[in-house]
Amino acid sequence: MSQVAPVSQVVIEAGGRHIREINQDIQAAVRAGAAVEVSNTLSRHNLGIGLPAHAQVHFAGSVGYYCGGLNNGAHLTIERNAGWGLAEGMSRGHVTVYGYAGMSAGAAMTGGTIHVRGDAGPRCGVAMKGGHIVVEGKIGYQSGFMAHRGKLIALGGAGAACADALWQGEVWVAGAIESLGVDVNVIEPTAEEVAQVDAILEPLGLVDTGRAWRKLISAQRLWYFESRDAKSWLMI
Repeated sequence: MSQVAPVSQVVIEAGGRHIREINQDIQAAVRAGAAVEVSNTLSRHNLGIGLPAHAQVHFAGSVGYYCGGLNNGAHLTIERNAGWGLAEGMSRGHVTVYGYAGMSAGAAMTGGTIHVRGDAGPRCGVAMKGGHIVVEGKIGYQSGFMAHRGKLIALGGAGAACADALWQGEVWVAGAIESLGVDVNVIEPTAEEVAQVDAILEPLGLVDTGRAWRKLISAQRLWYFESRDAKSWLMI
């Protein structure tokens, strides 16, 4: 999606100010057509919530929980690390984290792209319903848990219980996987499927034709079960 060039840049200090005031200042600057830099972030929680499609916001430091939540098309960059729930529930847009992303990055997202330059914590992509998450490092335990749709792509391996209880989401891993979650099939992707992943990675400068991909999908045993027959599903 093309972005409207901002007419100016505004620096907004977070510091110890009330989070509502900070977000109101960000929204006002965005409405005026300015690109925004948020300084002195102090790992504050709930920064940049519900930003619209034309917003361009750079967080010059680490952020806390839920940064970029409910993103509706904004382009966000986070200079260092992000806490839990990064861009939870986002529907459009692009979020880049230059460091580490904490637990549940991209939870319940329905669209857009999250790009983590470092590692991601546990349950990355939990319950995601669309969009893409690209992690250049390793994803933590139970990443992809109950992902309904979308692609979670890890270039540096995965922790324990990877792709646990998947639905129709896909987890792509290059590198070692500590262990698989329940009800997971590991398949060799087709050339066409790899090309689709490369199309996601290409704008990020991350295409490498030498990668040995593993594509993780649901084995579908948890899709259909008889609740009265506990042995058939509790022991998967």
